[in-house]
Amino acid sequence: MPKGLLSIVVGNTPAARGLVVDQLVRAAPRAVVLSASVHCRDSGYPVVQRFVTGAGVSQPMPRAATGNPVVILRQDLLALRRTVDAPHIVLALSDDLDLLPFLVELWRPRIGASALGDYYAPAPVLAGIDSAAFLAELGCVHRAARLWDGTDHTSALTQAEIAARRVEAADGLIVPRSPDSADRRAGGVAVLARHLNPSATLVNASRQPEPGRELPPSFLRPAPDAPEEWRARLEPVNASHSCPAADQGVSSVVWQTRRPLNPERLADALPTVMAGVVRSRGHLWLSSKPEAVVTWRSAGAHLELREADRWLESATESAWRTASPQRRTMASWFWHDCYGERRNDIVFTGTDLDRDRLCSALDAALLSDAELSLGSDGWADFPDPLLGDLPR
Repeated sequence: MPKGLLSIVVGNTPAARGLVVDQLVRAAPRAVVLSASVHCRDSGYPVVQRFVTGAGVSQPMPRAATGNPVVILRQDLLALRRTVDAPHIVLALSDDLDLLPFLVELWRPRIGASALGDYYAPAPVLAGIDSAAFLAELGCVHRAARLWDGTDHTSALTQAEIAARRVEAADGLIVPRSPDSADRRAGGVAVLARHLNPSATLVNASRQPEPGRELPPSFLRPAPDAPEEWRARLEPVNASHSCPAADQGVSSVVWQTRRPLNPERLADALPTVMAGVVRSRGHLWLSSKPEAVVTWRSAGAHLELREADRWLESATESAWRTASPQRRTMASWFWHDCYGERRNDIVFTGTDLDRDRLCSALDAALLSDAELSLGSDGWADFPDPLLGDLPR
């Protein structure tokens, strides 16, 4: 049996997600759509509702079950490939999933079970982005949700973080075109999305069919090495991406150094650093945590620093074996005989960012030559209001 094509579709509103599905079905009339709605609870497995329709399906098939969404959807997809003569399956997913880790887990082969990779070739991941809803989400840091990441519930994520992750996980971004030509939100959101995910293909789409405005052909073809790319994007140590040119006041600033940060001075610099920042991502080398990769992630007004991994060391063969090929390649590229792969690398995206002011504030938080000479034993004595013990 030849492999089918599997398209993954998400959206920040049902209408935006439906627009992408409609566009795909219009381009591939024989496609079968599997819509999945995952309802997470505080504990235990989520409730998974599925609805199947399309070519070869005699009638819409609604189903509901409580269990691991990965297992349930894998079984559905394998059953569809075996029983429905459809070369293209569109899997439309709800917002209760942390998309990238979920896809990694969905695609991971299991001992004694059929692998999706034997039956499907993944197409680019597509996300529909409603402009008004996206701007509202980026400003929402007072409400949080726990998503399903493929194995368990995530920690609580703000709506702003969820919105940013959705854009960053996609290979194609479809922004509905506003019927009001004077509405500049769609253009501004498109610019912001391009900065958050410069590698994604951006499409402005109408809710009505328009001749000559079909989806790019690449959206209907297999995405080379997609599962490996999903895993690589989840690595806590990543190289910063190239940044598009500033547009409509939106710009991105990359900050990179090979010297550890003083956590107390970094905490003092945060008000200056975060002024105007809408989204920032990267990793830190904190002097108080010399062995730990500290991830930096902000969305809206919420900033999270977290110990996420250990830096690779030349003598830790097991860690090198478990790291992704991309991580090993970057570690070799950035390797320093004394510091190994340790470095700071953060991308800031926002409106009217002052690059010099932002970078100067961060540079001032780096260890001085005198502090650096103390070594990691001396650094341990530096106060750490960010990740250290809270004062009593």
